[in-house]
Amino acid sequence: MPITRSTAVTWSLSALAAGALLAGCSASVNVGGSEAKLSKDKLSATVAEKLAETTGQPEPDVTCPEDLAGKVGTETRCTLTAGDGSTLGVTATVTSVDGEKINFDIEADQTASPAPN
Repeated sequence: MPITRSTAVTWSLSALAAGALLAGCSASVNVGGSEAKLSKDKLSATVAEKLAETTGQPEPDVTCPEDLAGKVGTETRCTLTAGDGSTLGVTATVTSVDGEKINFDIEADQTASPAPN
């Protein structure tokens, strides 16, 4: 989910460190199909949307490397990339599954990694 440069610049990881994001947030997604699984693209989009809601900032650039299986306790690590190239790890953890609905918590790391030189 690419974001424009002007939007990316408005996203600051220092705002994340000071904000409610570190306390985490929750999301629920209906996945459909016979197997409860959230695709990595849908997970990335949902995490970005929830982080934007929590911080009051535009949606960040979030990439999740794998699908999220609908099994309680399953987690995956996503990466938020700020406009300056610095990154922040974000963990999505399944808290419950109700049929085709996966509920999960989102929690950001406390420390960002600086942009590569």
